[in-house]
Amino acid sequence: MDGHIEDTIFQDDKGHRPEKLIGDVDICRVDFAYPARPDVLIFSGFSLTIEAGKSTALVGQSGSGKSTIIGLIERFYDPLKGTVKIDGRDAKSYHLRSLRKHIGLVGQEPVLFAGSIRENIAYGMDGPTEGEIEDAARTANAHDFISGLNDGYDTFCGERGVQLSGGQKQRIAIARAVLKNPVILLLDEATSALDSQSEKVVQAALERVMAGRTSVVVAHRLSTIRNCDLIAVMEKGVVVEKGTHASLLAKGPKGSYCSLVSLQQGNKDV
Repeated sequence: MDGHIEDTIFQDDKGHRPEKLIGDVDICRVDFAYPARPDVLIFSGFSLTIEAGKSTALVGQSGSGKSTIIGLIERFYDPLKGTVKIDGRDAKSYHLRSLRKHIGLVGQEPVLFAGSIRENIAYGMDGPTEGEIEDAARTANAHDFISGLNDGYDTFCGERGVQLSGGQKQRIAIARAVLKNPVILLLDEATSALDSQSEKVVQAALERVMAGRTSVVVAHRLSTIRNCDLIAVMEKGVVVEKGTHASLLAKGPKGSYCSLVSLQQGNKDV
């Protein structure tokens, strides 16, 4: 069924169960509209190749379709037409849970569950060690603040009056993704909740985590994606420019990326 993936699909035992993935993602001639607004096409014949082991950034104004690509790769939704291929296979041919074991997602709004910080970081993993959990937290710049809490890693998230900041929740979510060690890493505004100082530290950590794996980065702040292998500039569901940060800036002020950078930098030199 096209549209939103229903929970019942988790009960389906059919589908390919890959032990490992290479991480190639190929979006081929996709038409897509959200089920709530079936008459509004987000994509019409959209295609984009995301190379295995490389980082691809998606930039553009709100509504250009950036986060929709994340949803299609994760299979929150299926296309109306066309295919999303992972390692050359239609994503719909995979067993959904098995596919998602190889995909890590850190979204704009971190999702934490009732339970301890330790349980939240280890969610979905089969018995990670304390050392592995702490290493993941360190990578996400979370270990120090967790250690400073009265109950440390045993602190309950959102219960007993504990109030974690947005940035702290985001770093826990990033630590969860780090521990999962996914082949495909999806970052949808993953540093948006952080203050500028924490953002720089976490961004550096994320770049280490992204190295050698397929990474798709949706970011509003262009400073966070300048080191990506490929930047795709999107407008109204279409890729209008592709290249590295340097090559896109070289197009000059008439280029779409250069215009976005100038707008964000207040027309200062980049």
